[in-house]
Amino acid sequence: MALALGDPDDGYYITRDPLGRAGDFVTAPEISQMFGEIVGIWLVEAWRALGAPLPVRLVELGPGRGTLMADILRVIARLAPSLAAGLDLHLVETSPALRARQAAVLASSGITPSWHSAFAEVPAGPMLLVANEFFDALPIRQFVQADGTWRERVVGLDDDGRLAFGLGPGALVGDAPARLLREAEPGAVLEVSPASTAVMNAIAERIAREGGAALAIDYGHAETALGDTFQAVKAHAFADPLAEPGSADLTAHVDFGALARAARAAGAGVLGPITQGDFLLAMGLLERAGRLGAPLDEAGREAIRAAVERLAGPQQMGTLFKVMAVVPTPIGVAPFPG
Repeated sequence: MALALGDPDDGYYITRDPLGRAGDFVTAPEISQMFGEIVGIWLVEAWRALGAPLPVRLVELGPGRGTLMADILRVIARLAPSLAAGLDLHLVETSPALRARQAAVLASSGITPSWHSAFAEVPAGPMLLVANEFFDALPIRQFVQADGTWRERVVGLDDDGRLAFGLGPGALVGDAPARLLREAEPGAVLEVSPASTAVMNAIAERIAREGGAALAIDYGHAETALGDTFQAVKAHAFADPLAEPGSADLTAHVDFGALARAARAAGAGVLGPITQGDFLLAMGLLERAGRLGAPLDEAGREAIRAAVERLAGPQQMGTLFKVMAVVPTPIGVAPFPG
């Protein structure tokens, strides 16, 4: 998974811009400016609740085309000019193609980003961090309950020389709840992502030590669960993940339970996770939609209604996607029900 997505010569994210109608998938910031505006409002409120530290790092992991960050910066400039003047923008992005797209989109903001290949390269100091659909693309490992033990699912070659799944001798790793493992039926699949928990641990450790707040938004489980969620997407449709490595997006549902345990182990507080629908609605999605739609014709208002439904509707992104915040202590930074 790591090679197929991140190989420096042939990796999926390295060689293309995968977003948009002409790409393979669409993320929430591309659906409507309302998503990024609400994230920006939350970051401003978190910054104020933390005592308005300056200077502060504004960090995005996996910033895509820069659309989300452009919306965030616009909100910050309007609601918190002192924050806008004192922030230091850092983008963690490995793709040269997407870095170029981000530079073009953010050029009008007047803020020049610093790019990094890994979170560890971001300079020390208080930070406001957002990671939207970042953790789902980090590599996972799968373990299958077989013959009373857990064996690692691996990729090898079949008799015809084609890539195929199999079971290896690897023993279970991770910190899944003991009851979940004990009650698992034969054939059950447990997914773990050491890469994800390592990144979250590093984020939380820095927040606990230096201050700040982080917001993680992704599709996945609120608590650790069993199930095979590994998938490939190409041209907005599901694809065989072994058919053409490097030509399709590979993802898995995020285990927010594991991320929360990693954050707490690093000494930080955790808010949520809650559903994306609950988060957006609590932060004023409907009110913002009403203001945007007021001067438009019926077609324009219908487009906004469709965007609201797609972002927050239970049959769309509203329930599957979760939102979790990491803070120095479990303080109530911005509305965060649940």
